[in-house]
This record gives sequence, structure tokens and C-alpha cells, in this order.
Amino acid sequence: MATFDLKINGKQHQVEAAPDTPILWVLRDHVQLVGTKYGCGIGQCGACTVHLDGTAVRSCSLPISAVEGKAITTIEGLSENGSHPVQKAWLEHDVPQCGYCQAGQIMSAAALLKDNPSPSDADIDAAMHGNICRCGTYVRIKAAIKTAAKLG
Repeated sequence: MATFDLKINGKQHQVEAAPDTPILWVLRDHVQLVGTKYGCGIGQCGACTVHLDGTAVRSCSLPISAVEGKAITTIEGLSENGSHPVQKAWLEHDVPQCGYCQAGQIMSAAALLKDNPSPSDADIDAAMHGNICRCGTYVRIKAAIKTAAKLG
């Protein structure tokens, strides 16, 4: 076990964990931020997506030892009240069905729009590739991203 100083959603946290502990489990089990979901455990489905220094990353395969000193943003830290343009657009387009993948989808979309405020369909497809939606709401996801780009 080691002690790590983490900046999560703008707040400092001190966590004691094994250096190879995935940040997903640190967020959920140590810091009690459960919005980030476990999907596949191998970084392929996108349910666990968070931002690391503003870049979308898969938290299930990222060890705590690799994130110390970097800013981590979870779905809980994207906005305090759901006012982020992506969150607003998600509701407008009624994207969630089961909702399980939505935190990861939203975090990937927010990172895309931060880097590319006016993405093409191809840009959206490339950025969202690997974010799996079991319910198949991909058409609504793409529409919501386009709306969020206009809101942002």
C-alpha cells in the first residue's frame, strides 16, 4: 500500500491503495464517486471514461500510480447541476435508456467538444468509437453532440 495525493473534481484527496489499483476503483471505493461505471474492465467499452488533465481516458485500466499530480474529472465534476452543454443536450434528445453507459458517453463527448467545438460526423464517430451503448442510442448520441456544439 502507498499513499497518493489526487486532485479529483477540483478537490484534493489522499488515498491509500496499491500502486496498481485502477483509478476506477479508487473513485468508486475510496472517494465514493460512483457515477463512473465499471463495464468491461479492459478499457474497451467506455463506461468508465473520465478526464485526465482534460483528456478522455478509461479509468478501469489506468493505475493510481499513473495519475498522481494530474487533474481527474468525473461525471460528478463536469458540472454541479447538470448545466454542461453536453448534459443539457443529452436530456433534450432523450439519449439515456438504461443509462449505464451515459457517464462515459458524456465524458467522451465533452472532451471532444473541448478540443473540437464544431465536429463533423466523422470527428464524432472517431471520438466516440469504443463507447458502447447496449441500448443502441447512437443516433441520439450523435444528435446530442451536435446540439451541445451549438450550445457550447
